[in-house]
Amino acid sequence: MSALLIILLFSSCAEAQAIQNKYTRADTLRGSITPEREWWDVTHYDLAVSIEPDKEFISGVNTVSYEVLKPNQTLQIDLQKPMKLIRAAQDGKTLSFTNEGAAHFITLLKKQKKGAKNTLELTFEGIPVVGARLPWDGGWTWQEDANGKTFAANANQGIGPSIWWPNKDIPYDEVSGLDLHLTVPKGLMAIGNGKLVDSTSTNETTTYNWTVKNPINSYAVSADVADYAHFSETYTGEKGVLDLNYYVLKENLEKAKKQFKQVPMMLKAFEHWFGPYPFYEDGYKLVEVPYLGMEHQSNVTYGNRYENGYLGRDLSGSGWGLKFDFIIIHESGHEWFANNITNKDVADMWVHEGFTAYSENLYVDYYFGKEASAEYVIGTRFAISNDRPIIGTYGVDQEGSGDMYYKGANILHTLRQLIEDNEKWRQILRGLNTEFYHQTVTSAQVENYISKESGINLTQFWDQYLRTILIPELQYKIKENTLEFRYVDIVEGFDMPVQVNVNGIEKWITPTAEWQSESFEKTITDFKVDPDFYIESRETK
Repeated sequence: MSALLIILLFSSCAEAQAIQNKYTRADTLRGSITPEREWWDVTHYDLAVSIEPDKEFISGVNTVSYEVLKPNQTLQIDLQKPMKLIRAAQDGKTLSFTNEGAAHFITLLKKQKKGAKNTLELTFEGIPVVGARLPWDGGWTWQEDANGKTFAANANQGIGPSIWWPNKDIPYDEVSGLDLHLTVPKGLMAIGNGKLVDSTSTNETTTYNWTVKNPINSYAVSADVADYAHFSETYTGEKGVLDLNYYVLKENLEKAKKQFKQVPMMLKAFEHWFGPYPFYEDGYKLVEVPYLGMEHQSNVTYGNRYENGYLGRDLSGSGWGLKFDFIIIHESGHEWFANNITNKDVADMWVHEGFTAYSENLYVDYYFGKEASAEYVIGTRFAISNDRPIIGTYGVDQEGSGDMYYKGANILHTLRQLIEDNEKWRQILRGLNTEFYHQTVTSAQVENYISKESGINLTQFWDQYLRTILIPELQYKIKENTLEFRYVDIVEGFDMPVQVNVNGIEKWITPTAEWQSESFEKTITDFKVDPDFYIESRETK
């Protein structure tokens, strides 16, 4: 083990301990499967919300359906201040509850029996937190369109959906379906997840009734409010006809009709790589909002100014990032990785963001070729900081490093090289979306699946790239016609093969922590490491 490796590991351990020490009781209540959560399985939400934009005020009732997994009498529901839980009731009877921060502990009238299926009615109201910089900080935003009409929405992946409505706010437990009733002032539309069932109006308000037939994570529940223009089309894909609906500000209708032509292109590419769109029964929507965008299931939100790139910029610096609208492609990629396959603990959020950042590369691959896609993903490496591991701390609602995006993408790009079979790699990606269809998972499950299906023992590979900040460095010496090489800054047992070019000829070598040598017929005048592998390289004396 090199001195540098010892120092880095020590620093990582010290940093991990410092991070661990900063966690609070509130972090544990938010991020762990507490005794008040583990005994019941949430199965359905019937969420009715009244939205009053002039007051930035919301109120409503969430009827929670659940199944009892083991006897208990106290359950945890989460709702963050300044929102207030006004009443909890079961079978028409008011229940008592206490709260510890956002965690509300509701005492049921009697101990629940295993296998029982019950409902709980939660009444709430308040002025939800306003997000200063959605979608990163989370909350609601209240804006106006060009005509002075309400333009409002929410995004809450990090801060949690309990920022505006009461629910079991932890990703491991998903409902199997959702009914969402959104009431807004007349003249506005309220867009939710799933399909629109109907709408009903009074003299002053309109209620839009949406239904979701597939499992959905609570963070993906969205409400978007504006005086929208609507247009639609259908896409014939791997599971038949998929309804595509678009809701945009009226002043942007013509721009949207042009820019959103990328949606069917996205679906064609991603169904090729990942398998069928996971929510045919609920359709696909792209909805304009007053922030950049978010992967709300079957209700992808959009604010990329109707231009290619990321707000007009190429995040890869390769030029290929200007060939597509980043938000349409990236946020839609989350329908497969985040909404179909969802992390049980946000510590494993790289499963969402790594695979979805990689989906950008695969979109480029589908339409512009493998070389272009390699240039794109390699170009994103400049954004990798290796500040801390991309897997976070479990049980305390703590994500890993932001490197989960493009370090994650480059890890997967490297894996593709190791597998050396494009079709096999495609079937692994599709297989993930079949094996874990509509499920919550751990990183370990994903790691083990890919290891098994690839036929490669990837234990040290995953540990190296996911659980340390160390990037393998290939050290090499050239002595006439002999190449000497080894890895440094690696975990014990790391021996990833890598492709190199010697005198214009491609060759595989398998470095380890020990020096090895290989001789060639001619003096070595040119040596390069294939840039498709996410490693460093350095010639030594």
